Amino acid sequence: MPATQARADLATVLLQWGRIGCVGFGGPPAHIALLRKLCVDEREWLDAREFEDAIAACNLLPGPASTQLAIFCAWRVRGRAGALVGGAAFILPGLIAILALAALFLGDPPAWVRAAGAGAGAAVAAVALQAGTSLIPAGWQRAPQQSSRARWVGYLLLGAAGAATLGPWLVLLLIGCGLVELVAQRLPAPGRPRVSLPGLAAAGLGGGVLAPLVWTALKVGALSYGGGFVIIPLMQADAVDRHHWMSAAEFLNAVALGQITPGPVVHTVAVVGYAAAGVAGGLLAALVAFSPSFAFILLGADRFDRLRANRHVRAFLDGTAPAAIGAILGSAVPLTLALAEPWQFAVLAGAILLTLAARRGPVLTLSSAAAAGVLIVLAGGALPH
Repeated sequence: MPATQARADLATVLLQWGRIGCVGFGGPPAHIALLRKLCVDEREWLDAREFEDAIAACNLLPGPASTQLAIFCAWRVRGRAGALVGGAAFILPGLIAILALAALFLGDPPAWVRAAGAGAGAAVAAVALQAGTSLIPAGWQRAPQQSSRARWVGYLLLGAAGAATLGPWLVLLLIGCGLVELVAQRLPAPGRPRVSLPGLAAAGLGGGVLAPLVWTALKVGALSYGGGFVIIPLMQADAVDRHHWMSAAEFLNAVALGQITPGPVVHTVAVVGYAAAGVAGGLLAALVAFSPSFAFILLGADRFDRLRANRHVRAFLDGTAPAAIGAILGSAVPLTLALAEPWQFAVLAGAILLTLAARRGPVLTLSSAAAAGVLIVLAGGALPH
């Protein structure tokens, strides 16, 4: 990719990336479409090939790919200052919205709000299934040979099983699948990994809530492959099972809020942080979770061509990518097990029909489920505890 050069002032970056952050409902496909329209079609800051290469390179990195793409495009337009301003403008609108909703849903909300949250939460597993199944065709095409396709299916099944059972250890399974593929493609294994300085910093924060919260957010931002839903089992294991920052029903609400607000699904970690330590915890969790995305772009954007051409990286991703898709599908299992009322399973069934059969998007599905929850509770249905 060509070296970055100034193509717009910071005020323009702030305005345009902030606009996308405000209207970017619908997850990564919507974010990519909005960035393409702005940077390629309207302003011609990037040509089509540059933009496609940027998408591919960001998909090779762990963490929220569409966020990294937004930061990269801002870097190409206005350098490092643009990356910081554009990335923040893209992230902050959704972060503010989700923290405001977290205060409403995790405080002492009225019954209709709890009913809406219970309805939307019941549909989250259906959205996870839709997210996973939408990724299968492209991933399958990356493994053209019969032997590699057999391994691809194996990695997918391992990822699904891991998401259903392993919780915070899921990341190790994803890395293991990548290393297995390195061996299967008969490439020499990469050298010994360097010690993670952010990890050491998190370990040195001491006891209490902040250290485990920072570690959870760091895993979300730096160790997740394949999209936002891969991190759901990890966050659920830490927030609900290990540290008891929130109940299973509240966690379902958090995932639903991450879907109906603009911006990346990773915003869900801010709700986890809010449950652990209030507004300060939500802001801290978001800061830690998004910091790796900024670091990857600021330190490595000019090396994207070499990253994409590296055989070791491609082989590793050939193993982690199908495992991540499987993990997205498998995340539906703990999300379903968190449902507490019979009527929620009926809402889930309707949501599956809406997403997989009618092919409706997550915002419509979750808002419909929320409305169904309110109607059912008003008609005498019980609220989950």
